[in-house]
Amino acid sequence: MRRVVASLLFLVGLLLKIIEGGGALKFTREDFPQDFVFGAGTSAYQVEGAAAEDGRTPSIWDTFTHSGRMLDKSTGDVAADGYHKYKEDVKLIHDTNLEAYRFSISWPRLIPNGRGPVNPKALEYYNNLINGLVKYGIQIHVTLYHLDLPQALEDEYGGWVSPRIVDDFMAYADVCFREFGDRVSHWTPLVEPNVNAMASYDSGAFPPNHCSYPFGLNCTVGNSTVEPYIVGHNSLLAHASVVRLYREKYQGVQNGVVGANVYTFWCYPFSNSAADIAATQRSMDFMVGWIIHPLVFGDYPEVMKKNAGSRIPSFTKSQSELVKGAFDFLGINHYTSIYVSDNSNNVPKTGLRDFNADMFATFRVTRDDPPAGKFVPTRMQIDPAGLQYMLEYIKEVYGNPPVYIQENGYGQKANDTIHDAERVDYLSGYMGSMLSAIKNGANVKGYFVWSFLDVFEVLAGYQSRYGLYYVDFEDENRTRTPKLSAYWYSNFLKKKLLKNSKRRSKYAAILAEQ
Repeated sequence: MRRVVASLLFLVGLLLKIIEGGGALKFTREDFPQDFVFGAGTSAYQVEGAAAEDGRTPSIWDTFTHSGRMLDKSTGDVAADGYHKYKEDVKLIHDTNLEAYRFSISWPRLIPNGRGPVNPKALEYYNNLINGLVKYGIQIHVTLYHLDLPQALEDEYGGWVSPRIVDDFMAYADVCFREFGDRVSHWTPLVEPNVNAMASYDSGAFPPNHCSYPFGLNCTVGNSTVEPYIVGHNSLLAHASVVRLYREKYQGVQNGVVGANVYTFWCYPFSNSAADIAATQRSMDFMVGWIIHPLVFGDYPEVMKKNAGSRIPSFTKSQSELVKGAFDFLGINHYTSIYVSDNSNNVPKTGLRDFNADMFATFRVTRDDPPAGKFVPTRMQIDPAGLQYMLEYIKEVYGNPPVYIQENGYGQKANDTIHDAERVDYLSGYMGSMLSAIKNGANVKGYFVWSFLDVFEVLAGYQSRYGLYYVDFEDENRTRTPKLSAYWYSNFLKKKLLKNSKRRSKYAAILAEQ
């Protein structure tokens, strides 16, 4: 109860601060703590390509894209060709002055059948990549699972809907810790388990394309009313089991840390009404608390258990003890903010409900938008202050654990040029907001731009670009070209003065100097 009151007071207090912001931000690399790291990231399916080479077998993303599910009918078969161009990319990471690099390991490349024999070609590739980063003194952050489940396990028992996934994920993690843990300092078992559960098993927007009417479209299997909760539960148990494995078998020797990742967006009340403020807190509990609450307190938020009832699995005593405290740091992927209004009068209290309906809330990108109701806004609101509020919320509600912003970035259309002044504005604004949170006591340890290169984007294929480096997807060589944002970020990391300005001429002048 004390936590709920604290959360509501925090949100009410923010109503008085919403209009704050603006003004030029001036800070340097030296304004951040000495042990703070700046980096950028990619993920295996989105960057590697070589989808059918050297023993790799299909993941659920291969199956999904090859069935024509993407709007642009694209696949990650070649992507940015990182599998073949890793030496060039490691050199670019160094030349950009990145202090850390975050990437994921492809489960179907390393263990092609999902379990059993390890692929020696995959070991060679990842060892070469890691050794290249070590050579340049780049801190290595590895995600074990970035949504690319081996199709073999999906076919065998349904993947994440089955508790059998826990043992197979542990065995896969054990291989990664054993083979790479002497050089990898930071591990994240799962990326965005909340998004995976919702997008893959409620709306069916991601593979394996599970959903049920009327909550999702174009699915042939699934149950949107229960599967998101089951998958979220199995994800937490798999995560916690891997953390226990690492702590008992490897951490004392390898001296690394292992964290938990969650997708976040900041939620503002649509109005200052008590109903909208309560709906905003419900949304925070459903979206963020779903994952972080069990890791900190050992159980789901009370409002989730109340609204979902028997559809959300219960933790046994031993499971609660396993999950509670199963992280050394929290990683958040943060891009945007939304407005939340109460929808409790329009949602049936009985009958079929999915995860979104259980929130009794409506999401909008701006105050002028009509109700949208889904968990991912159709447009992105650029709101740097939202990152500060999210970091301070984690500090106040969850005991101020170490936090890494593992993804933050700005997508532009496929014809995005290298003169990406909008991206510079976005990144500098969010970095400044993060610094404000740090000055207010938030325990933030690092920041990673999404993404290092233009990659295959899971929501838009090749129609949206987030990279610091432009990749020519029409060129079989996948030529990399630094964008203005790459020069800007590199210069900042060389401790030059960073300025938050929207004057394109100044950014163009910076680019012209290179």
